[in-house]
Amino acid sequence: MAQPPVPLKDMKLLDVKVGQLSSWLAMRDFTPGGIVGAFRRGYDRYYNKYINVRKGGLGGISMVLAGYVVLSYIWSYSHISK
Repeated sequence: MAQPPVPLKDMKLLDVKVGQLSSWLAMRDFTPGGIVGAFRRGYDRYYNKYINVRKGGLGGISMVLAGYVVLSYIWSYSHISK
């Protein structure tokens, strides 16, 4: 038995086709609360995928540390190059 189609509102960005992109964007919540909720959901997905796992390794934490090192280097690059 075929699964029912997912409504456009509930689709993830990677599942949306190019022709549906404008309609999908029009359905998004761009209020401050909606934007904060989107960041919170993204953080929760990252945390549950890389940090909060049973057989966890250093993958998630090392990604955060590598990002911090790159960001710190970018911020201080003008001081280093002088």
